[in-house]
Amino acid sequence: MAVLVDETSRVLVQGITGREGRFHTEQMCAYGTHVVAGVTPGKGGCLVGDSQIPVFDSVLQAVQQTGANTSVAFVPAPAAVDAVLEAADAGIELVVCVTEGIPVLDMVRLCAFMAQGETRLIGPNTPGIVSPGRSSVGIMSGSIARPGSVGVVSRSGTLMYEIVHALTSRGLGQSTCIGIGGDPVVGTRFTEILSMFEADPETKQVVLIGEIGGLEEQLAADFIAMSMQKRVTAFVAGRSAPPGTRMGHAGAIIEGDSGAADRKIGALIDAGVRVARYPDEVAELVAQYAKSV
Repeated sequence: MAVLVDETSRVLVQGITGREGRFHTEQMCAYGTHVVAGVTPGKGGCLVGDSQIPVFDSVLQAVQQTGANTSVAFVPAPAAVDAVLEAADAGIELVVCVTEGIPVLDMVRLCAFMAQGETRLIGPNTPGIVSPGRSSVGIMSGSIARPGSVGVVSRSGTLMYEIVHALTSRGLGQSTCIGIGGDPVVGTRFTEILSMFEADPETKQVVLIGEIGGLEEQLAADFIAMSMQKRVTAFVAGRSAPPGTRMGHAGAIIEGDSGAADRKIGALIDAGVRVARYPDEVAELVAQYAKSV
């Protein structure tokens, strides 16, 4: 089984009539993702793209008419929180929010609200989720992935692309590849995804891709040490990043030394995780373990 999305996922696209929404809808459809609806207020009744995806004025209408259970949001930052709330209110099970630039305080409030319900939020500022050969939800190209048994979870979209490509090039397929998002506050954390991979019978080992800033990797290390039997390989970007400088993502900034790469790497090593020195070494370490079992 895949994690979070598979061939049974019925996807709606919030913001489907925008440039990004329209483009990535076509890419998802081409991959084989079951995109059943789009939502843009005021444009209900039209059809989008070669696949002729029906557009609705609200998520509730789309769910009632198509049975959609998964949403991917290509909605500008000022309206993104409302879009996620609308999807949750309509009973969507999973929302993948690609949007960048949502204020941190808005995300704190949104996550507090989401914790009270049943809808899971991935992101914001995420490349999305790919379950190779089954479904792609977001902006990540499914062509670089192949079906297999390595679960991948990352804060960085670009590093995930690079490492997934390296795994595929070595014949190491993936069960599911998940970008949790690079913002300081995200809907689903490393520990939650690691728990899903630990419970997934098709996932035999896990790759975790972290970066400077925050405490997510240290919390993941604690979880791995206490709760995981599956082998974990990690890469943490930003070893040479100077303190107080943001490196790419809004969440990738060192404050004090708690978010420094060395602290994260040390915690992961202490938890029994193999930590690669550079991205391509991840595939080497995964291949070594695959041969030994």
